[in-house]
Amino acid sequence: MGKRKIFVKTDLSVPQVEHSRDSVGAVFVLPEALPPTTTNVDFGRNPTGSRNYDFASWYGVGIDSITYACQRQIERYLAKQDNEIEPSTVASICKGGLRHFLNFMTLRANALERELVLGDINRSLVDDFLGHLAGLGIATLSQRSHYTSAKSVLNALGSRGIISLITSGDDATFPRNPFPSSGRSKGETSLPKRQRQALASALKQAVAPIWKDDAVLSGELLAYVLLTIALHTGRNSTPLLEMGRDCLRAHPKDGSVFLVLWKRRGHTTNKVALRAESADERLLESTPTIRTNIERLIRRVLTLSESLRPEAPDSIKDLVWLYRVQRGPGLGSIIELTDGALKVATRKLVTDYKLIDTDGKPLRINISRLRKTFANRVFELLDGDLTTTSIALGNTPQVVDRNYLAPSTEARRNWRFMGEILVQELLSRTIGATYQKTPMGQCEDPVNGQYAPKRQGIACFSFLNCLRCKHYAITGEDLHRLFSFYFRVFAERVRMGKRRWSQQYAHIPRLIDDYIIAEGLRRGAFKPEAVEAAREQARLSPHPFWSVDVLDSLEIFS
Repeated sequence: MGKRKIFVKTDLSVPQVEHSRDSVGAVFVLPEALPPTTTNVDFGRNPTGSRNYDFASWYGVGIDSITYACQRQIERYLAKQDNEIEPSTVASICKGGLRHFLNFMTLRANALERELVLGDINRSLVDDFLGHLAGLGIATLSQRSHYTSAKSVLNALGSRGIISLITSGDDATFPRNPFPSSGRSKGETSLPKRQRQALASALKQAVAPIWKDDAVLSGELLAYVLLTIALHTGRNSTPLLEMGRDCLRAHPKDGSVFLVLWKRRGHTTNKVALRAESADERLLESTPTIRTNIERLIRRVLTLSESLRPEAPDSIKDLVWLYRVQRGPGLGSIIELTDGALKVATRKLVTDYKLIDTDGKPLRINISRLRKTFANRVFELLDGDLTTTSIALGNTPQVVDRNYLAPSTEARRNWRFMGEILVQELLSRTIGATYQKTPMGQCEDPVNGQYAPKRQGIACFSFLNCLRCKHYAITGEDLHRLFSFYFRVFAERVRMGKRRWSQQYAHIPRLIDDYIIAEGLRRGAFKPEAVEAAREQARLSPHPFWSVDVLDSLEIFS
C-alpha cells in the first residue's frame, strides 16, 4: 500500500516576499509585486510611541526589490514569524538601523546609476555600509546599534534564502567583529554624587504638587514621578511605562510590598521590594537624598488616575500612567505617558532647575543613566558585593560587572592617591640599593625585572606575578604588605565566578601560605609571632595600597 502524502498547511496571512529565481538560481522579486499596495507598517500600541512606519520614500529610487524584502521582513516580525521580537524593538529597528541602511542603498544606487537588486547584497556592500555609518559622525556605540539592527533583518532574509549569505571565510557576508573593543564601553555613565543629589532635590520639588488636595495629573507631573521611581529602584523605562494597576503586591514581611513589573524581552516579571517610610533607611532602593516613600507615591498616582479609567481607551485603562490632555491635539482625551513625553519632561526638568554637569553643560538625564547610578550606588553601599548588586538589578553578576559598574570620581581620586603611594615606595630606597621596596615587598629590579614592561623608566606594576618573579624578595619587615595583598586577593572572590577565581587568583593565597610563609618559618627567616602579628594587622588595618577604598579592582595588575 502506498504511503499517503501529507500536505503542510500554510497560513496565507503571513507576509511573504513574492519572488522567483532566474536561470542561474538568483532570487528576483516579481515585477507585479512592486511597489506593494500598502507601504505603511502598523506597530500597534508599544512603549516607544511609534505606531507605524512608512516605506514609501524608498520605492522608486532604485532599490525597490530591497525595500520590498525589508518591509516584508518587518511585517513578518510583527506577525511573530522568524523571531520573537516585541513591537517596540521592531519600531527601533525601523527608525534606526534599517532607515540608515535604506538611505545608504539609495545613495549607492545613485552613484552606480542602476537599479540595485537582492543579489547586490554582499561583503563589499556591508563594508561600505559600515563606512557610511562611520561617516555620519555618530558615536561608535550608535554605529554598532544601527549595524546590528540592519544585520538582524538581512540575516532573517538570508535564512529564508531571499538573499545569499556566506557564513565563513574572508568573503563572509558580515565581518566577524566590525567594532573591536566597543564592548569595553559601558555606554551611559552613572551620575556623580553632587549631580545625583541635585537631581534628587529637583525631583522632590517637582513631585511635590501631587500631594495637594486639588492635584491634577499631567504628563509632566507623571514623568517626574516615574523618574523618582527609577532613581529609587533602578528599573528600565519600558517596564516602568507599562506598570499595571496591580503592580503593588503583598510582601511576606510586615511593612513591605513588592513592586511587580513585566519584562517584555524576558517574558517574565521582576519584583522590587519597597518598604514603609518608617523602616530602616538602609535599603537598596533608597538614596540618602530622597525621603519620599515610593509605595505611597505610586498609590497616590493610582488614586488620582482612578477617575480617568472610565473615559480611557480599553487598551490603556489598566495602566498606571493615565492623564487628561490639557492642550493641543486630542484636548480632553485620556492618554498614557509615553517614552517621548518622558524625554520632553526630562529636558524641561533639567532646564527649570538648572541642572548642569561638571563642564557646566545641561545635565544629561535618562532612565538608562539612572539605572547605572542605582547600580553603582548599591555597589558602593554594599562594599563591592557584586552578587547582591546583581540581584538588586535583576541581572547576572557577569552582566552587571560588564555593563553597569564603573569607577566613580572618588575611586579615580583614590587611584591617584595609590599612585602617589607607589612612587613613595619605589623612591624610599636609593637608586643604587640592591632591593627597592614595593607594595608587595622588595624587588631587585622593578624597571627591568622578569615581568616588568622593560620600557625606559617605567616601573613594573605586575604585582600578581611577584610571587613567581625571580627578582622578588621579602623580609620580616614586609609581612604586613604581603598579608595586606593576601586579604585583598580574597576580597576579589565575591566579584567573580568560581572558574575565573580558580584560573586567575586561587593560586596566590596558596603560594603565600604554603611556599613563602612556610619556607620562611622553616629557614628561621620569620618568627611565628611576627607572622601572626602581621597577619592580624593586615586583616584589621591593611596597607593603604591594598585597601579596598583605594583600589577598586585587581584586574589592572593582571
